[in-house]
Amino acid sequence: MPSPDQSDQLLLKQLNAHPKLKARMINLLAVVTDAGGDMKRADAAEQKVIDELRQMGNDVLQGWAERQITHSTDEALSVPGVQRRGKKIATLAQ
Repeated sequence: MPSPDQSDQLLLKQLNAHPKLKARMINLLAVVTDAGGDMKRADAAEQKVIDELRQMGNDVLQGWAERQITHSTDEALSVPGVQRRGKKIATLAQ
């Protein structure tokens, strides 16, 4: 099991690899600390958290989809005879 320092480093590395998620986490932490001083009411804080989590979910799924596309493309290109682009050339049976 990684030490707390190693876990912190891993988390920071992963957040730096996904800047949109990092920004969302910063926004959520700002709600907790009321960084802007505008979260006087619970319903305002709740709405901000809901909005951030909804956007975070969208960002996570977008990142997942992009990674899946890259993985599928790389997998398909590793098959012999598969080309990324180009005009199809039909071979005629003789």
